[in-house]
Amino acid sequence: MQPIDDSTLLAEIEDLLRNAPSQAGMHESTPENLAWLGRGAALVKRWDSTKAIVFDSEVRQLHAGRAFNPASAAANILTTLHQARHDLRLRSVGPLSVAVSHGSVFDYFDEVRKVLQSAQQQLFIVDPYTDSDFVSRYLTQVPPHVRVRLLTRKGLASLLPAVELLRQQAGSVVEVRSVLSLHDRYIFVDALTGFQSGASLKDGPKNAPTLLAEITDALPAVLQTYEAMWSSATPHP
Repeated sequence: MQPIDDSTLLAEIEDLLRNAPSQAGMHESTPENLAWLGRGAALVKRWDSTKAIVFDSEVRQLHAGRAFNPASAAANILTTLHQARHDLRLRSVGPLSVAVSHGSVFDYFDEVRKVLQSAQQQLFIVDPYTDSDFVSRYLTQVPPHVRVRLLTRKGLASLLPAVELLRQQAGSVVEVRSVLSLHDRYIFVDALTGFQSGASLKDGPKNAPTLLAEITDALPAVLQTYEAMWSSATPHP
């Protein structure tokens, strides 16, 4: 078997997760599902031969009928793939954790820009303090094909007109919702990676040093919390 480096394997698994079938429909023996599971089995075997044995067992249980629980097997398959992704990311690039000194506003912007431009399909940005400057500084860095969801609390009076102009000019897909109980700042990329900012994205280290840190083990729980908040938030057309 020809060796494959961790960075390449990581990219393959992240692409696999982005194109995952729904968990509820994963047990259906469609050509697309079978191809996806076969690719997953091959990638997991390259990552960890021991984990591959367990993965193959879950795939068999997924199609075993009523004797087994397909929902549990699907959840275990996705958990293994997420475990592989986190392990490979730590081995190949390590978690991102950037300390930005007081006043280094460009350095902070540049790090956030790299995160935003890494998105392939979607960005979910959580920040209670946004305005028109936030749009021109950050949302213009996002490729137009990437869907953006922005959950915020203040600054809507200047934010919303700027978002509408960006939609008109660039064809960007940007949804804005607001909720009162919002305090922290996060960027979730393709529902696969997440980053927490110690300061508001619009200010960064303007007033004090701050930190931009990748979320690792807690990512599913944190993302689920804010997805639930998004579902109940007030939409702004």
